[in-house]
Amino acid sequence: MRATAALLEQPGQPFVLTEVDLDEPRPDEVLVRVAAVGICGTDLEFAGFFPTPALLGHEGSGVVEKVGAHVTSVRPGDHVAMSFASCGTCALCRTGSPAYCRSFDAVNFSGRRPDGTTAVTHEGREVNAHFLGQSSFAGHVVAPERAVVKIDPSLDLLRAGPFGCGFQTGAGGVLNVLQPRPGSSIAVFGAGAVGVAAIIAASLSGCEVVAAVDVNPAKLDAARGYGATHTVDSSAGDTAEQLAALVPGGFDFVIDTTGREDVLRTAVEALGPLGRAGVIGIGPSESMSFEWRSILNGRTVTGIIAGSSLPQLFLPKLLELNAKGQFPVEKMITYFPFEQINEAVAAVRTGSVGKAVLTF
Repeated sequence: MRATAALLEQPGQPFVLTEVDLDEPRPDEVLVRVAAVGICGTDLEFAGFFPTPALLGHEGSGVVEKVGAHVTSVRPGDHVAMSFASCGTCALCRTGSPAYCRSFDAVNFSGRRPDGTTAVTHEGREVNAHFLGQSSFAGHVVAPERAVVKIDPSLDLLRAGPFGCGFQTGAGGVLNVLQPRPGSSIAVFGAGAVGVAAIIAASLSGCEVVAAVDVNPAKLDAARGYGATHTVDSSAGDTAEQLAALVPGGFDFVIDTTGREDVLRTAVEALGPLGRAGVIGIGPSESMSFEWRSILNGRTVTGIIAGSSLPQLFLPKLLELNAKGQFPVEKMITYFPFEQINEAVAAVRTGSVGKAVLTF
C-alpha cells in the first residue's frame, strides 16, 4: 500500500513529504494507521547521520488496520501506542527487560528488519526504516507486534504518541530505576519533555526536594507547575554551589537528560553518600569523565534506556495516570499538522515548544 511519509533524503537536511510503498505485514507484524507522532530529540540526533533515504519517527499512536497471522495481542480496530522493538528471545527480553535486549541496536537502529529487509520503498529504492520499531513519520506503519501496545480506546490518541518514548523514558527512570523514597531529594538536569516526565514522577513518589536544573528560565518556570520544588538556573551562577545550598549534604538522586559531559559531572558531584545518578540523555558528548573521588561513598552511575520499562505494562499505567490528571504532560504539548514537520522540528530545536506532536 501507499502512505504519506516525511523522508530524510540527506543527513541533516529538511524532511521531504512524499509517498512511499509499504509491504503487507508479515506474520509477526502489524499495520497501524498513525494518528499522531511526537518529535523526540533522538529523531533529531539520528537525522544528522542515519543512512539515507531514511524514515524516522518513534513516538507514534494510531489504530490497527491489519495484523499478521501470528499476532495475538492486538486486532484490527484496536487503539495502540508504539514503542521500541526487541527480539523477544534473548535472556533479557525473556526476564522482562526488553529495553536492554541484546539485539537492541540491530532491531531499532539498523534501518532494517532482523533479516536485512525493509518494509518501505520509495520510487523503487529501499528506504532505511523500522526506526525504534516503527518509523512513524508516516501515515501508516508496519511494526513488529512487540513494538505495539494496546491502549484503552477512550484515551486521546493524539496525546498518547509521545508516551512511547520521551514520557516513558523520564518517568520510568524515576519510577522503575531510581525508585526514590518519600522524603528524599532529587535533581533533574534538563527540563525538556523527558525531564518534565521525571519531575512529575518524582513528585508522585513523594520526594521532598525536586530540583529542576536548566539554562532556560521559561522551562524552569514551567517546571514548577509540574512539581519542581526548586529551580536552578545554570546560566546564572555556579550550579554546584546553588545545588549545595539546596541540599547541603548532597542529593539522594540525580537524573541527567542532557547528554553533556560537563552537566553529568556536575550532577554526580551533587550526590550525597550512597547517591544514585541516572543517565538518560543522548546528547553532544561522546564520553564522560569524573574525578575518581566523586563516585566514592557508595555513589553509583546507572545508564537508563526507555525508562527500563516493559512498555506493554508501563505505558497503560502512565496513560491511566494522565487520564486521572496525575501525569499532566499534555500541558507541554503543541500540535502541528503533519505537513508542518519541518516547522515543528525548528520549534523543537529552538526550545520554543515543550513537546511537538504531529497530527494526521
